[in-house]
Amino acid sequence: MDELGAETVPRHAPGHARVARALGTGIVAGRYRPGDVLPGEPVLLARFGVSRTVLREAIKTLAGKGLIETRTRVGTRVRERAAWNLFDRDVLAWTIEAGIDARFLGDLAEIRLAIEPAAAALAAARRTASDLDTLDACVAAMRAAPGLDPAFARADVAFHLALAEASGNLFMHSVGAVTEAALDVLFHLSRPTDPQAHDVAWRTHAAIAAAIRAGDGAAAAAATEAAVRDGLKNSAAAVERAPHAPYPEASPPCTRRNPT
Repeated sequence: MDELGAETVPRHAPGHARVARALGTGIVAGRYRPGDVLPGEPVLLARFGVSRTVLREAIKTLAGKGLIETRTRVGTRVRERAAWNLFDRDVLAWTIEAGIDARFLGDLAEIRLAIEPAAAALAAARRTASDLDTLDACVAAMRAAPGLDPAFARADVAFHLALAEASGNLFMHSVGAVTEAALDVLFHLSRPTDPQAHDVAWRTHAAIAAAIRAGDGAAAAAATEAAVRDGLKNSAAAVERAPHAPYPEASPPCTRRNPT
């Protein structure tokens, strides 16, 4: 792979999306560091074999995600990591492809601990019958799938997205949706590797669902915090073994999507 990461770019994607992904993965992987200036337009046009319009659309896309900025007489410069929109689906996916580490897992856990227990407490007060059915279906899918079965991780992702939806809070729902790419990998890393851990994992989620069904916000929040912390512990151990996690597909059968 060259420094632009061209081999990761699917050829069926629109031209500007292919270029944006190649440059974006290069940036998040550190091949281009904050403050670096990207190659000039003639170099990039020759490298990607696209039109000037396509290239400029890709640059505009990356600028909108906070990865780069273009200045007159300076060129296109990579911005500091703090400016990146890490809630952007593409940026998350590129970050995961580049390889996640303990810092990434810790930051993700902190935002989840700030939001998901509160979402569970709200869900206990606002859940609908359909929300309860979805949560129960996800727990059943987790119980039925052995821990190393990818179906377990898919059901785990679906449970937490359903939890955000059940909160009835549009902002929490949006946060859950935009971090789905990160959760896909996190839950694949943290899925239980032995029968006892599998039993603990699905029962922990069953406790969340039961507390929400009972309308007990405090218990729902506490159970959710326990689930997040347990997942962090398992995923951190997995990252130590294999820091470059695969980027899995996720199409959980128990997820009920918001039609809007």
